Amino acid sequence: MCILRRRPIRILAVLASGLGLVLTLGAAASPEALAATQVAAGAPAAAGGSWGSAQEVAAALNTGGFAEVNSVSCAKAGNCSAGGFYTRSSGPTPAFVVSETNGAWGTAHQVAAALNAGGIAAISSVSCGSAGNCSAGGFYTDNSGRRRAFVVSEANGAWGTAHQVAAALNAGGGAVINAVSCASAGNCTAGGSYTSSSGDQRAFVVTETNGTWGTAQKVAVALNTGHFALINSVSCASPGNCSAGGYYTDSSSNAQAFGVSERNGAWGTAEEIPGSGTLNKGGYVKIDSVSCATAGNCSALGSYTDSSGNYQLFVVKKD
Repeated sequence: MCILRRRPIRILAVLASGLGLVLTLGAAASPEALAATQVAAGAPAAAGGSWGSAQEVAAALNTGGFAEVNSVSCAKAGNCSAGGFYTRSSGPTPAFVVSETNGAWGTAHQVAAALNAGGIAAISSVSCGSAGNCSAGGFYTDNSGRRRAFVVSEANGAWGTAHQVAAALNAGGGAVINAVSCASAGNCTAGGSYTSSSGDQRAFVVTETNGTWGTAQKVAVALNTGHFALINSVSCASPGNCSAGGYYTDSSSNAQAFGVSERNGAWGTAEEIPGSGTLNKGGYVKIDSVSCATAGNCSALGSYTDSSGNYQLFVVKKD
């Protein structure tokens, strides 16, 4: 994740029938920004719900005038958490979380402050296993400017202390959590990438069990002959039963899509997504999002480049 400073942005929280969404306004007129503008103006949401009044969050923290939410998750109606980053008028760019309880958004607060000696941190992904029990992950920079992955968990409405993950793997100093999924309170999985001592970018997963984060585990190593791999998405149907997807590069430096699954707490061998190589005429295919309804029953959405260099979409099912 790269943090780029643009024109001042503030963050709004909008409630729709108890579902809390955090939206960013003030960026260039992207589809996402236009959608947020429509919501803030009172445009109707999905059928069966009506949007409430937009509410600014993280205003007291965001003295630098640029803040962004990267992820939001709701365990039930009116009980959500979100995370991202903000800027200060001087000094570091910190990560923050903010939670909604029974339809009311609380005060945003900084996380990973003690870790963020290098001054740049962000939450990339948030997932809630139940109301008031969430986990989030992202990255921070150390005092040498190296990027480190971190996780932070909320238990019974209180956010705990952020701590580094994948430290032993990340000898090259380029780690980040890209995705988090919680099957239940205190039982979550996160995935992302790290840099090895040889400079390879490699994919990893790390699992939280009953509130305790375990040791990060590298995945797709045998596939990653082109020395660059990462996980884009994780989904957990139940504790210890998750799937993840992303991409790796082959020996010709072409990006190829892969999936990997955890069954009863044990991660299997990553494999190239069947049929994706045939689609991949342009040399770039990846899994962007994974969702599992039950253990071992998942669907994924991805993208690839065709022979003309155009980006196309695909779906794939695991059962």
